[in-house]
This record gives sequence, structure tokens and C-alpha cells, in this order.
Amino acid sequence: MIVAASLAMMLAAAPSADAVGNGRKEFAKCLSAQVQPALDKKLTTGDFQAELKKACADKEAAFRAAIVAQDKADKMSDSAANSDADDQISEYVDKITSEYEDNSRPS
Repeated sequence: MIVAASLAMMLAAAPSADAVGNGRKEFAKCLSAQVQPALDKKLTTGDFQAELKKACADKEAAFRAAIVAQDKADKMSDSAANSDADDQISEYVDKITSEYEDNSRPS
């Protein structure tokens, strides 16, 4: 699984004992789990992204909450903490979407 390997590399930097690390791990695992079924269904990229959003909404919310809580504990403003959460979530979604597109191209 090419997708799993690159997400595993992204997770390597995440400590697993904290809320952000656990949230990151669970969110990435959920995203990865959506790839093969979507490839099997031959979903368009847009449909794949919609499926990700639906299937991983709870994991995304937990990850977002953990990031925001940590950032606020580090004295970030609400807007900066939310922006950081948006950026981190987008990075994971963009990465898995890119890999989905690469794997869904005819060989």
C-alpha cells in the first residue's frame, strides 16, 4: 500500500501519547481506509473527497479539537489556532487525495 506508507511517514513525527498525536493517527488511519474502496468503486476525485469528509468526520473533529486545544494552551489566539487546525487537516486530505488520483490513473 503506497498510500499507507506515506501516511505512516507523516505519522512518524507524531508522538502517540498526546491528544494531537492520537487524533492525527486516527484521522490518517480513517483517510487511508477510504482509498481502496473508492478505487474499487472508481469514484471521481470529487466523490472521493465527499466520501472522506463523510466517513472521517468524527476523526477530523477530534483531531481539530485537539489541535485547537493545544494551540490555545500554547497561547495562540482562537483564529490562529483554528487556522492551524485547518492547515493541518487540509495537508492530510490533500496528501491522500493526491495519492488517490495517482492510484486511480490507468496504468
